[in-house]
Formats: sequence, structure tokens, C-alpha cells
Amino acid sequence: MIEIKEIEKQYGNQKVLQDINLTLPKNQLISLIGPNGAGKSTLLSIASRLLHQDKGTVILEDKLLTDFKSNALAKQLAILKQSNHMELRLTIEDLVAFGRFPYSKGKLTALDQEKINDALVFCSLEDIKTKFLDELSGGQKQRAFLAMIIAQDTDYIFLDEPLNNLDMKLSVQIMQMLKRLVLEKKKTIVIVIHEINFAANYSDYIVGMKNGKIFNQGKALEVITTKNLENLFDMKFEIIEYNGTKICNYFK
Repeated sequence: MIEIKEIEKQYGNQKVLQDINLTLPKNQLISLIGPNGAGKSTLLSIASRLLHQDKGTVILEDKLLTDFKSNALAKQLAILKQSNHMELRLTIEDLVAFGRFPYSKGKLTALDQEKINDALVFCSLEDIKTKFLDELSGGQKQRAFLAMIIAQDTDYIFLDEPLNNLDMKLSVQIMQMLKRLVLEKKKTIVIVIHEINFAANYSDYIVGMKNGKIFNQGKALEVITTKNLENLFDMKFEIIEYNGTKICNYFK
């Protein structure tokens, strides 16, 4: 479990996060939603120790995040930011092998190779694992970076806008993959996501953020209501219920 307590972050005179108190449930797909500038990515960076907060604490499995040594934290929590760019000309398999660095320090063992192969199969990349990253489509490249995170084999996975620049079909594939990670591998996944219908239909838990504060939170079906979304995004919504799911219409 991750507990976020009284987190605040400020840049100059602008408060980016204010009094954030949040408990992220285990073994669930958790979506952070809200308008641009709400503080979602900043919160994700603080919760993964990529960014230092001005106030407050983050607790991972009953231990302060600041008390973890870097290598130990890398075995507990993995994060993939929006922009993934590497200057080195790597194959998919080489990239995925980076996920094992906290364990092997570059000297791959049989167990490391097993984890790499499992990640390649999970992401349907085994047949093209020798391709170089600069030869890949956007969807293939995103799956390759996701495979690297899977090979890292952490209980917690943070993803900042994993659907960025992907078309509908590829976005569905990524979301299905993340859902499988939760159901089959018991991962806890936290994502920043802008497409509200993907959040509504794949998330177990949703946190709505606005103006640097927690606006609402709860089980997906509880948060996805017309009133909640209209107040969160300041625009009109229509919720259509179909086969036990909710479809959000905001084109009116």
C-alpha cells in the first residue's frame, strides 16, 4: 500500500499540489484524471521519488519512501514517464534487459533472462525482439518500454500518460495489457490518463484532481457520474450505461 500524506509542492508563487492525502489500494488499476495543470504528473513523480515535495510524506509498505536506498526502491516501484528517448541504438531485447539492472547490475543471470523472455511474451514482442527501437512503430515502441518495466518485476508500476500519441486500437491493447498485469500478476498500477472513457472502463479506482487538490476519489463506478465529471472538467457530460459499463459523452 502507498500512503500519501499532506503533500505540498510549489514553484515560485504557484502551488502545484496542496494538502494531498491519498491511500492507493493494492492490486488495482488506479487512474489519475483531471484537467491539464491539475498536478497529476507532479504527484506521480513525488510518489516515485523522482521529485522532492516541499511538505508531507510518502509511505510505501509501512516505510518512508525517503528511507529506501535507490536499488531497493527500484525493486519495489517502477515508473515510466511521458517522454521515452534513448540515444543508444538498442534492440527491443536490449531495452527490456535494462529492467533487470537493479538485480543483475548488467550481468544477466538465468533468472534475469527468464524475466526478460516472460516480459517479451506478455507484450507480444518475442517475434521482433531483435528489431532496433528506431525501426519500431509508436505502438511497438510503447510496448517495448512497457516490457522493460514488466521485466523489472516490481509490485508497483507508475505510468505517466501511457496512451500518449497512440491510436484507438493501440490504446485499447495497452489498457488490456495493464488490466492483465493487475489480474494475472497482482500488480498495483497507477496511471495518469486523459481519455475519460478508458479510465471509466478499465480502472478499479479513480482519483480526480483539480487545481492541485484531490477533487474526488473512489471506485470507478462511483466516481464516474455526470455531476462529478461536470464539476471536475467544467463542461457538460452525459453518462450512458451499457452492459454494466459507463460511456462518457462530452461532445454536446
